[in-house]
Amino acid sequence: MRRMQRFIREAWQELKKVNWPTPQQARNLTVVVIAVSAAVGAYIGFFDLIFTVIAKALKAG
Repeated sequence: MRRMQRFIREAWQELKKVNWPTPQQARNLTVVVIAVSAAVGAYIGFFDLIFTVIAKALKAG
């Protein structure tokens, strides 16, 4: 039990040292993550579509 209490106390001390982002920073970073994810998804989707069309054309021909 003492080990668990010690772990919790030390974890809490470490969390006090964390430099937490402000709400505006968190919002801005969230927007960046969503935008980059959408861009990567569109990029992958575009090439998936192209390769699907090519594969169907080769299979039909």
